[in-house]
Amino acid sequence: MGTEGDKRTAARLAAGTVALGAATLGYAVGIERQRWTLRKAELPVLSPGSKPVRVLHISDLHMLPGQKSKQRWVAALAELEPDLVVNTGDNLAHPHAVPYVLRALGSLLERPGVFVFGSNDYYAPKPKNPARYLMPRGKKKRIHGKHLPWDDLRAAFIEHGWHDLTHARQSLQVAGQQVFAAGVDDPHLRRDRYREIAGPADHNAVLRVGVTHSPEPRVLDPFAADGYDLVMAGHTHGGQLRIPGIGALVTNCELDRSRARGASRWGAHMWLHVSAGLGTSPYAPARFACPPEASLLTLVPRGGTDETTAEETRRKATTTVR
Repeated sequence: MGTEGDKRTAARLAAGTVALGAATLGYAVGIERQRWTLRKAELPVLSPGSKPVRVLHISDLHMLPGQKSKQRWVAALAELEPDLVVNTGDNLAHPHAVPYVLRALGSLLERPGVFVFGSNDYYAPKPKNPARYLMPRGKKKRIHGKHLPWDDLRAAFIEHGWHDLTHARQSLQVAGQQVFAAGVDDPHLRRDRYREIAGPADHNAVLRVGVTHSPEPRVLDPFAADGYDLVMAGHTHGGQLRIPGIGALVTNCELDRSRARGASRWGAHMWLHVSAGLGTSPYAPARFACPPEASLLTLVPRGGTDETTAEETRRKATTTVR
């Protein structure tokens, strides 16, 4: 049996561990999930000789009516004056959230924009065991909540001039240049039907961009084969709970953990950008080492920097807490 001193030491260590765990949880729930962050990066994806294009990537708002801080921060992003806004879904977390999403996006809706929806635009979140996210995907049972008013949100986006890329191909003018965009419905729900948009991307455009909510490889591969320069996605929350020095533990899809957020090369010619998103499920309201984010991407011509690696892009990327 241990001495009284050993027992006191063990008790102090146990108490310290509990206190550290409580402090970490308090930080993850009370502070980090509202540490709104703007991530900036430069990607060489445009046709040679093109003018730079500034793209604001917004994803995974998971909006609740009472989230005033989030709404104010997103509204202030209009000051960035992006050339194009890309919204990769999961805007809603409540049946009455549509007006609050529109209020948050504000004058961003007056700028050129494209969007697709995610599972949490179609269905309300439900309580789930967090351990489910650590299980192999094939063993997970899909749990859908009540239907959300995604069609009202879609109508409002379209009324403001944004383009719905759900199984659609679209040419649009961005910063005086032709951009070609296409997208699929949410692969996380297996609603994607890439065959409906299959075919070579427009070679006359300065940028060919694919849009999807969940960055499933089965969708990324055909985008790359069809000649897209960049695919933008959300869904992963960047892992949501990351371990410093290790990174994301899960991505909640088939994408490897090293790509859970930020930019990476996909194949020889295409870039992938995954947003860590701005929200969480109301039943798992915590982030650690992964603050909520929007991304401002400066797209520049390919050429001398076309061999830029994903690691170099990560090193050059900057983050700003606003």
